[in-house]
Amino acid sequence: MRFASVESFALLVGVILAMGQVGVMGLIDTSELTNKLPSYGLQVGFYNGKCPNKTIDIQGIIENIVAGHYDNDPTTLPAFLRMQFHDCFVRGCDASILIDESTSERKAAANAGVREYDFLDGLKAYVETICPHTVSCADLIVIATATVLKRGKGADYPVQTGRRDGQQSNVEDVKLPSPSVSVEQSYEFFKAKGFSWEEMVALIGCHTVGIAHCGTFQSRLYPGNAEYDPIMDPVLRWQLSDKCPQYQSSTEAVLLDQGSSNDQFDVSFFHQILKQRGVLTIDQALARHIITAPIVHKFANEFGAFNTILAQAMVKMQAVDVLTGLQGNIRK
Repeated sequence: MRFASVESFALLVGVILAMGQVGVMGLIDTSELTNKLPSYGLQVGFYNGKCPNKTIDIQGIIENIVAGHYDNDPTTLPAFLRMQFHDCFVRGCDASILIDESTSERKAAANAGVREYDFLDGLKAYVETICPHTVSCADLIVIATATVLKRGKGADYPVQTGRRDGQQSNVEDVKLPSPSVSVEQSYEFFKAKGFSWEEMVALIGCHTVGIAHCGTFQSRLYPGNAEYDPIMDPVLRWQLSDKCPQYQSSTEAVLLDQGSSNDQFDVSFFHQILKQRGVLTIDQALARHIITAPIVHKFANEFGAFNTILAQAMVKMQAVDVLTGLQGNIRK
């Protein structure tokens, strides 16, 4: 959605807020997690008292607007999850993915499907009218992601704020793992950012929402390809082959989790890969690897365990290589 002006975005905000306070309910007790939060120069409630009107709860306003946006379009859940991952795992959580230049990160092939730029532009412009030069774009991404995740019945965790925005964004810096990497290669990537095996599986488990285009899995469907998967569930193979015919380039997309909807968090993804119904190579590989298979079984049987580890991983992700204090800037 593109907003013609700050006024038009403010009108949408007014409608959302007029509907009443949008509740954002989580599923797990995060009090213990709050007490154990590493600081990284960040803190819960960083913006309290920092707006010209010191009584304004600017984070609460942002959360309500984002929650209303999710209610209008629940596919914003996988959209913001993807944006945060693609931002934090390149130069850190510095909103460098939002910079729109000819050679910036958003031009990378890996970021072709990232969206919600226009919504964040409108949200930032509105926030500037009530709390100018205070809230970073980096924090907007983090707050939005946490809000839609809770709204979609996923992990609930305390959101630390105080990030500042990066000033560089280069397409060549985007070196994210492809969907066809091995479990070991994936773990080396996550380990370099400080994540455990369990946290990696939980983060990849976010594929319980979202879509994949044919080009990311088509080679798994047909014999003669290096990635051909002979033990894929035959019904799934038939369904995917119908969408993505051999020797044809298709723009079709399918759900990453073939067992549930695209807008609600659950453990269906783990059940699907245990049934050999994973869409992406890396997804299916989790259920076959000696280290990750027991974790997959655990998460498939315990939604609470999945949410707890995911909350822990999300807090850690949102603190990857952050800029704080006098580092970076606050974009307008």
